[in-house]
Amino acid sequence: MHLRPLRNSESLHPHWDLAALVGALRTSRETTHSVRHRGRIRELPSREMLAQIVEGLASALFPTHYGHRDLTDESVDYFVGNTLNSALTDLAEQVRRGLFFASSADAGNDAALHEKAIAITRAFAAQLPDIRALLVSDLHAAYQGDPAATSYAEILLCYPGMVAIINHRLAHALYRLGAPFLARLIADIAHSTSGIDIHPGAEIGGSFFIDHGTGVVIGETAIIGRGVRLYQHVTLGARSPLGLAPTGPRTRHARHPIVEDGVTIYAGATILGRVTIGRGSVIGGNVWLLDDVPPESVVAQPEAIRLGPAARDALSERLAEHGA
Repeated sequence: MHLRPLRNSESLHPHWDLAALVGALRTSRETTHSVRHRGRIRELPSREMLAQIVEGLASALFPTHYGHRDLTDESVDYFVGNTLNSALTDLAEQVRRGLFFASSADAGNDAALHEKAIAITRAFAAQLPDIRALLVSDLHAAYQGDPAATSYAEILLCYPGMVAIINHRLAHALYRLGAPFLARLIADIAHSTSGIDIHPGAEIGGSFFIDHGTGVVIGETAIIGRGVRLYQHVTLGARSPLGLAPTGPRTRHARHPIVEDGVTIYAGATILGRVTIGRGSVIGGNVWLLDDVPPESVVAQPEAIRLGPAARDALSERLAEHGA
């Protein structure tokens, strides 16, 4: 394809043929390749607002770490109350927006959606003390499991695994209460900031610790017991293909692993399908698993091949011949 160089006047004031381009995009958007949700135009939840809400909720759960540094015993409750009131009020509006996409039956009934959003948010708020208790157990697990940790404050402020599990426990509560679209957005916000991808549908027990964390993936129907530790690049995924028709209904079926209490899974391990890793087991690095593992098992790769000097030199020559 020949590209005509721009004249001097065009380089200063380029012309993009916007009228034709805008018209073609309108045709794609409204007819040919439409992906607009059925019914009237709806306001999407705001990622920016959700990020602020999660930050506010985290500040209410751990006010001296994520809140103001100068909080005192006298002022902390006022701070928590004010922060919660603001965060929950904003959350109710975001839940309302998310509910637009859950069911077509309520699409035209704004009052019903508003009442449902308030009910979900109120039920979510009631779970916050239990969520905090789980997060404290996760915090203890991280401190006890990582000799490099010097304090709880360091874990809360510096560990991506802690960021991911805070977001997950909040998102999971919303997911179970009937706000899955909003929960997915919160999970994706955590993914973008921590590098850890946890579907909000995954069930994770207390004292959960993700060490380092980058690249960890946990699927929707995964079930993880208490006291489980994962390292970086662990995948708890589903086998492919899933057997779903491209345009057919998508049903939630159990397709991700069950990891029982006290399991440790080292870096790079991939576990796929509805398999069970028995309690107390250890899964070594870079292991690929498609089958159940009995309790108290150790699963590891075969020992690495050790090469002597002559074999090492021969291998280096072969690699050089192939440009490696």
